[in-house]
Amino acid sequence: MVVSFEYDKNVFINCPFDRDYRPLFEAIVFTVFDCGFRPRCALETEDGGQVRMEKIFALIGDSKLAINDLSRVDLDSGTKLPRFNMPLELGVFLGARRYGPGRQKEKRCLILDRERYRYRAFISDISGQDIQEHVDDPLEVIRVVRNWLRNQSPRPGVPGGRMIGERYQRFRAELPRLCKKARLDETDLIWIEYTDLVWTWLRRNA
Repeated sequence: MVVSFEYDKNVFINCPFDRDYRPLFEAIVFTVFDCGFRPRCALETEDGGQVRMEKIFALIGDSKLAINDLSRVDLDSGTKLPRFNMPLELGVFLGARRYGPGRQKEKRCLILDRERYRYRAFISDISGQDIQEHVDDPLEVIRVVRNWLRNQSPRPGVPGGRMIGERYQRFRAELPRLCKKARLDETDLIWIEYTDLVWTWLRRNA
């Protein structure tokens, strides 16, 4: 398997994309950037000719790190069925680490849930993994993700969790103005628009 030169800095984000989860998702993306890494997720490309799982396989293969949030396995109000996309993608990542060649064996992952030990009720096979809780709080998920990424980073200048949280709040306060200037709808930003806004803001506020 060929990996890109950015393999060490790529962080695959495996999480829900629904509106309720969006505050956590956007906080995670901001934190990954602010810690000096590159967030990757299935939203970054829209290719109707590519099978979704092939896209997931490629992203996982190209990422040394992954953040996996298992907090959305509750029954859907419409279908009355659980959502298993996130556990499935976590399994693919763990399988790549276990059976993949070369640098794939260097993979590291963070597993999140809203409560630290809730996973025991629905995916007990991952017992022994270090599960972290975010209690559905963007500032808490920033702290948890930052601390984990700091342990993965060789550079000493990674900001502290509180500082990243404060910077994120400043960015959020400025986001309406930034969107207006770019003629974008703050409530309907796609991946490339949001990540461009975050990256540009961080470079200007380094």
